[in-house]
Amino acid sequence: MKEILVSLDHVSRIYQVREGFFSARKKAVRALDNVNLELRRDEILGLVGESGCGKSTLARVTLGLESPDSGHVKFQGRDIASQDRVQRRAFRQKAQMIFQDPFSSLNPRKTIFQTIREPLRIHGLCPDGRYRERVSQLLSSAGLSDIDVADRYPHEFSGGQRQRIGLARALATDPELIIADEPTSALDVSIQAQIINLLLDLQEERGLTYLFISHDLPIIQFVSHRVAVMYRGQLMELMPGGNFLSHGGNGQATRARHPYTRYLLSAVPLPDPDSRHVKRIETREISGTGLPGESAGCAFAPRCPDAVEICRKERPQWQQIADEHFAACHSPLEQNS
Repeated sequence: MKEILVSLDHVSRIYQVREGFFSARKKAVRALDNVNLELRRDEILGLVGESGCGKSTLARVTLGLESPDSGHVKFQGRDIASQDRVQRRAFRQKAQMIFQDPFSSLNPRKTIFQTIREPLRIHGLCPDGRYRERVSQLLSSAGLSDIDVADRYPHEFSGGQRQRIGLARALATDPELIIADEPTSALDVSIQAQIINLLLDLQEERGLTYLFISHDLPIIQFVSHRVAVMYRGQLMELMPGGNFLSHGGNGQATRARHPYTRYLLSAVPLPDPDSRHVKRIETREISGTGLPGESAGCAFAPRCPDAVEICRKERPQWQQIADEHFAACHSPLEQNS
């Protein structure tokens, strides 16, 4: 088994939000609820789930941009919360992020050269007289070697070009971990394919570890070595990437076992809208804001078609279904196929 680069050990993150616009009362929202997860060196871990399930919060906590209310986040075996200033600086160099919106993630008042030079200067990774050369190399690595880029501003580029610039900035510190939070959602389909292929090439060339967050389930299966499924701050299932969208002759997912994962897969649009091969999974409608609050049982229990009384009272524990395949469910998962 590969070395564990990042581990989340019983991590929870709780926000206090107002119950209404005019209300002074607040309620606790558990954006992350006792999450245990490991990222292995040189792997791509895909993370999926509905909007608001805690994916971006998990990314920020993993990078140390937010502190967990309980639990520990460890990078190379060391808790990032206990790092001193020197250690935190080294961690910042080794862990970078690619953002969903390539325009808002770039400073509109700085040229591309200034943007990419900044991490080089902060971390002392390049002699003063070689900034131009190094920035040019990074832009070339991101696929922008054939145009004049460095002295132009972000608004002068297309969305795909801006995302490549953001990638070049992330590569500037020679990171080991890159968290990609919806890196292709704002791009055209053809550009998405180019960015995905570029990310895969760089991962292979540089031995990068990716946490890849996306709503696009086919992309997740295509890029990921393993896939984690999250719902309302809780991890529902963790499986090899090849299991995620595997289908049998009847169209049902043959290897994903958790009811929520099967529900997600059944919601993937079909190329043929008249097809009757895939059975849609019906869930119970629930009222309320949909925000993840305090729950003693399974987070998916109010909507799960297979839920029984214990699902509402007791949180399910991880159970191993197959090699590298785990799920948190009270139902006999071997019967859910």
